[in-house]
Amino acid sequence: MHTVCIIQARMGSSRLPGKVMKPLAGKPALWHVVDRAGRCRLIDEIVIASTTEPADQRIVDYCKDQGWNVTRGSESDVLERYHQTAIAYAADIVIRITSDCPLIDPGILTRLIREFTAGDVDYMSTNYPSRTFPVGCDCEIMTVEALDRAHKEATAPYDREHVTPYLYTNPDRFRVAGIIDDQNHANVRLTLDTAQDYDLLAAIYERYYRPGEIVKLSDAVMFYVDANDVSNA
Repeated sequence: MHTVCIIQARMGSSRLPGKVMKPLAGKPALWHVVDRAGRCRLIDEIVIASTTEPADQRIVDYCKDQGWNVTRGSESDVLERYHQTAIAYAADIVIRITSDCPLIDPGILTRLIREFTAGDVDYMSTNYPSRTFPVGCDCEIMTVEALDRAHKEATAPYDREHVTPYLYTNPDRFRVAGIIDDQNHANVRLTLDTAQDYDLLAAIYERYYRPGEIVKLSDAVMFYVDANDVSNA
């Protein structure tokens, strides 16, 4: 079974334009997403799925400079973008990650893949039926058959833009499951969506990042808890 991790990436963002290329410890946020995902040994191939918008040429050029796989597709129809990438790379199993998650955890990815392959399901995520992992550790996994069916059947713009709602909102049509964190970290925000998010992530990377290693998710969670005076439970 060929497991392909597809990371969607574009420069456009209403709240933080160009966020995926903003530096964290001297490297673009996108670099850290790819580096962290690549440490999951159960992933066979990683592909960056960008768009045909001229502004995203910067992402494409950077990916090529890094020697990464990259595709381009519709900016708004992200489901189409994922489907064409999955087919192009002969995926049997598709993992979905977004590029605004520079603290995506390889341990969570490993657990998700193992539980998915051990179960008899079409789709599984870290957020089903509700979130328990930190915001910014979101990942989803599905069979290419489920992705193909969603691509053929989903017509609502929301379903096309957000890729997977057609799967997890139709449990009568798809076998759907999720994984749960050991502790409820749903109130911990480690995503990159606003200037405030970026300031927090930059501070985390400044404190904990060392070349050749990755920032431990546990360190990032504790940093967030201390900085925001919230409960780590």
